Amino acid sequence: MDAPLVEIEAPQGPSQAVKDLLSGAAGGVAQVLIGQPFDIVKVRLQTTTQYAGALDAARSIYRREGALAFYKGTLTPLVGIGACVSVQFAAFHAARRWFERRNGTQPGQRLAYSQYWAAGAFAGVANTVLSSPIEHIRIRLQSQPHGAGRLYAGPVDCVRQLVRAGGVLGGVYRGTAVTLLREASAYGAWFAAFEWMMSADARRAGVDRRDVPAWKVALYGGLAGECLWLASYPFDVVKSRMQTDGFGEAQKFRSMRHCFAATWAADGAAGFWRGIGPTLLRAMPVSAGTFAVVEFTMRALG
Repeated sequence: MDAPLVEIEAPQGPSQAVKDLLSGAAGGVAQVLIGQPFDIVKVRLQTTTQYAGALDAARSIYRREGALAFYKGTLTPLVGIGACVSVQFAAFHAARRWFERRNGTQPGQRLAYSQYWAAGAFAGVANTVLSSPIEHIRIRLQSQPHGAGRLYAGPVDCVRQLVRAGGVLGGVYRGTAVTLLREASAYGAWFAAFEWMMSADARRAGVDRRDVPAWKVALYGGLAGECLWLASYPFDVVKSRMQTDGFGEAQKFRSMRHCFAATWAADGAAGFWRGIGPTLLRAMPVSAGTFAVVEFTMRALG
């Protein structure tokens, strides 16, 4: 099945790569600010069994740690996720343009949706080198005890302790293999779903892709966010468990495969979907905001 391409007109002003990077960075900042409160609830549900559900986790966090706890560990993703989303969009559009050349098509002509998925998966793989350590640090900060029991003074102290415990690869980059699987499946689904919905709407209305209203861009972006998590959530659970695991004698999971097996043995299939409720609740506004901001920035840059 084919679909109209994202961009119809030749880019003007800044180079296309710079536009992709800038618009992605703006979308990443919006993503963090909207999604951080939901994300901390998700991580707590994935890595502990002390809560009855998402509402219980949110109430407990608020009661014991205060409102600011929902933005615990925000500094790292605020800087890092902006870079990650920037890389995602730049890599996606670079891969998309490669498919254009390979197909011998011109901008405005059609790509297969499988090619959109492949371009999105490539964006996820390219992003892994950044997202793996950034998310590891964020998860450590989000899941640490509150108050006197805090393990890390902040992001820099967290990195220092991870390097001391396991080195750069075994410490800071722990869980990178499962992160790569998650990113490829997630962003393949994310971009392909968004392109399908946008292209289908433009065809129905008989308009150019650029003329799809902003509210529809946000709506389709939000729905694409649901597809992203449904396609990748089991990988995310394993990633969170590996990245909150101890070191040395306190380490429970020897590898990604061992973590999958241990999760299945403990909770069955349901264990791979723990915390999916608040994650899907978070995905709609976060992804809607990301695509809306990216689209607005792209159009503003000309």
